[in-house]
Amino acid sequence: MKTLRNPDAIHPPIGPYSHQVEVSGGVRWLAISGQVGRSRDGRVPEDPIVQVEVALENLRRNLDAAGMSVADVVKWNWYLVGDVDAQRRREVTLAWLDGHEPASTLVYVAALAAPQYKVEIEAWACRPE
Repeated sequence: MKTLRNPDAIHPPIGPYSHQVEVSGGVRWLAISGQVGRSRDGRVPEDPIVQVEVALENLRRNLDAAGMSVADVVKWNWYLVGDVDAQRRREVTLAWLDGHEPASTLVYVAALAAPQYKVEIEAWACRPE
């Protein structure tokens, strides 16, 4: 069972996330390695927002392969390089989340595994057994 909370004792979330997610009971956990904006055929778009879209699709495909969905994501970490349009990123993210608000961290970093990557997203998901 997943319980998403935003305690009254701290500020409300400043985006589509929850301050905490508690998991209890018999669940299956899935750890998804950082997904970059690289398509199955190896292409990496130059536009960082398109990289966000590709990385999110890669996350979805990982979830699908495990019999899970976006609603099973309990925590994700974002790593961004350079200027990634925040408003466009939010729009794409909100559409992908479809109302779900997992715990979230966003970090700007100097570089990722290869110079063409501007976005990497890792996630933890769980669902009842």
